[in-house]
Amino acid sequence: MSTGAPPVRPLDAASAAELHRTAGEILAAFGTSAASPGLLGRVAESAAALAPAIREHLRPVDTDDGLFVLRGLTVDDARIGPTPASWAEAGDSAAAHDIVMLLIATAMGNPIAWKGQQGGRFVHNIVPAAGQEQAQTGAGSDVLLSPHTEDAFHPGRAHLLMLGCMRNHDRVATTAASIRKVRLEDADIAALSRPELPIFPDDAYFEAQGFVGEPPDVPTLWNAGGGLTLRFDPAYTPLEKAGPAFRAAYERLQAELARVSVAVSLSPGEVLVVDNDLVVHGRVPFKARYDGTDRWLKRASVRVPGRDTRSPAEAAEHGYGQAVTEAYAA
Repeated sequence: MSTGAPPVRPLDAASAAELHRTAGEILAAFGTSAASPGLLGRVAESAAALAPAIREHLRPVDTDDGLFVLRGLTVDDARIGPTPASWAEAGDSAAAHDIVMLLIATAMGNPIAWKGQQGGRFVHNIVPAAGQEQAQTGAGSDVLLSPHTEDAFHPGRAHLLMLGCMRNHDRVATTAASIRKVRLEDADIAALSRPELPIFPDDAYFEAQGFVGEPPDVPTLWNAGGGLTLRFDPAYTPLEKAGPAFRAAYERLQAELARVSVAVSLSPGEVLVVDNDLVVHGRVPFKARYDGTDRWLKRASVRVPGRDTRSPAEAAEHGYGQAVTEAYAA
């Protein structure tokens, strides 16, 4: 794993205060829930009215690192309350920070939600859950969360993924690796650019796992013009069904991603933003206590209007029946 630090975009105190103040005003106008009717429209208006200096910090990822850490926001550890026991029990915990995440996401593009995940909310709570310690999802803890593309099974997956830290007393690291940093032979790139295997829905999408349609084979790599991009989730890819040349190329890709991976231990208030077409992310194992002090992240997914980095063949995929909702779809 690389020891290099991720790029940082530091917000000054005045900019951070404006984001927090705007979020507080929105929440006060719509009650205590980030899911209130009409709230998204107000978020869109407020995001458009942010100072140009703030919006410059909130531009999408624009380097081959494929990620950055937004720094300068604050979290009051006592005020947010205990880490929820699960996403289902989180409710509107730390709702003001949901609004901050929505403001950032809206400045970068179009927030999306999944009807089959976390109640269709646009901002998710990522916390360890008792009984799911071995899960390859955000609810797991005891095992390495394998590096993966977020929602790799679906053609409507996010272009950008945001992880905002509420609490991380144990300095649990998120891992991230950019395809633009790896070294692969042309033969491996060619093998991985062919649609050899499907990617199945992960365990967070129970209904999708029961979908009866034929799983589509998808390429792992492709060139979007500016360089390689990837669609990668080894934990949900049936590699045993591939030929030896493909498996060997896939293993070399995994090794290269591990070589260039960086570990990002977020502090409260920091937001990690990753380009979901360039970067795979995961998480190191940790021991959850379930005492209200465990790691707690907020997650938001963003599609960037007009961005064309995906294979045209994805338009024909069924997405395992999962519906995605865009916050400001025309």
